[in-house]
Amino acid sequence: MFVTVNGQRLFFDVVGEKLAIDGPRMREKPTLIVMHGGPGFDHTSNRPEFDQFADIAQVVYFDHRGNGRSWPSPKNTWTLAQWGDDVKALCDVLGIEKPIVFGQSFGGMVAQSYATRHPDHPRAVIFSSTAARMDMPASLDIFERKGGPDARAIAHRFWNEGTDEQFDEYMKKVMPLYNTTSRAGGEDARGRAIMRREVYRHFSLPGGELLAMDFRAALAKVTCPAMILAGSEDPITPPHLATEIASSLPPGARLEIFDRCGHGAFRDDPARVFPVMRAFIVEQPS
Repeated sequence: MFVTVNGQRLFFDVVGEKLAIDGPRMREKPTLIVMHGGPGFDHTSNRPEFDQFADIAQVVYFDHRGNGRSWPSPKNTWTLAQWGDDVKALCDVLGIEKPIVFGQSFGGMVAQSYATRHPDHPRAVIFSSTAARMDMPASLDIFERKGGPDARAIAHRFWNEGTDEQFDEYMKKVMPLYNTTSRAGGEDARGRAIMRREVYRHFSLPGGELLAMDFRAALAKVTCPAMILAGSEDPITPPHLATEIASSLPPGARLEIFDRCGHGAFRDDPARVFPVMRAFIVEQPS
């Protein structure tokens, strides 16, 4: 499905009803907006895993501007400010009030933009395997520890030059270092995905916003309940960056660092991570 948001056609999909039949009444469920990583990936990277929350929430997925199945858009609109404003506008167009917003990796950066630019809008936010600012020297050290000097060199080329050949090499030899397990159905998931390399290059290479962003001061504006999820073995958004987010938020933010887990802790240990998420979603007041 498509909807026009801030003049841009975005793809979105919904799993689960808003009103659940509950005996003689209709029970309203909160809306959980699930935002994918990247940039350049699409919402299918979080499916079918997050469909499970449809029993307690209406789950809304969408492809960020310029990403996945969303329509082409001008490069000058591929900014964290615009992506954050798109979350608010998507809710306005669809009639979503007080959403719980989950952001994985790059999606967590968008979630920080949204929550700091529109602090009165979300019911709650979940920042997963993300960063308020990047620490590439630390990441390169971890890649070398996990995969040797070759992995470090491949990662350095990917984050500094990003040719198609370097992109493919990174996906093959470095991306497996992101996690401590292999995702069940991973080949099928990669086959379903739509990759927009031009968005990654615009945002992530030198001169792009990735290396310039810093949400640490702005996170003090967040007023809703917040939870930060991280993996102790995450090489690209190491756990010290999750700790930075938690310390930058107002008191009360919940930090969960899962040992033996990498980027997207829910991928490596769903039996531990998803119940923590479920409890957080359920405890949010209507």
